[in-house]
Amino acid sequence: MIEIFTTGGTIDKVYFDANSEFEIGDSLVGELLAESNIRDGFSVTGLMRKDSLEMTDEDRDAVRNAVSRCPAEHVVITHGTDTMAETARALLSVKGKTIVLTGAMQPARMRRSDAAFNIGFAWAAARLLSHGVYIAMNGEVFEAGSVRKNLKAQRFERT
Repeated sequence: MIEIFTTGGTIDKVYFDANSEFEIGDSLVGELLAESNIRDGFSVTGLMRKDSLEMTDEDRDAVRNAVSRCPAEHVVITHGTDTMAETARALLSVKGKTIVLTGAMQPARMRRSDAAFNIGFAWAAARLLSHGVYIAMNGEVFEAGSVRKNLKAQRFERT
């Protein structure tokens, strides 16, 4: 069983106009997994709907508490990419679980999004990796505490 927690971020953004007005919408994680023929073995819990730049230390505590309390050994967290590395570091104190954070550079609702791939990749990573905290983005896995987002290149890299 994989517990999936959603926190918002670009993966769940809904854009309303050409001026980039947006809000965080309902998560499409369940739909994306169903399209990949994964229909059971997981549950999805929405924790918050925030752009990661708006996440606070209290929000990270809420994520850590939810992960700590859930009975699942394998956890996937969808998260905005800008502060994903900070939340991953905040989860390092959780032991006995494989925790994988993922997100998208383009919203899942857009035709050319990396969301479906990243969700599937995070799913596989959560099932295959040993206990610890990881970021799985665009075909690479990074250990928490040794990764950062390169804003200019729009990708994650080891520190």
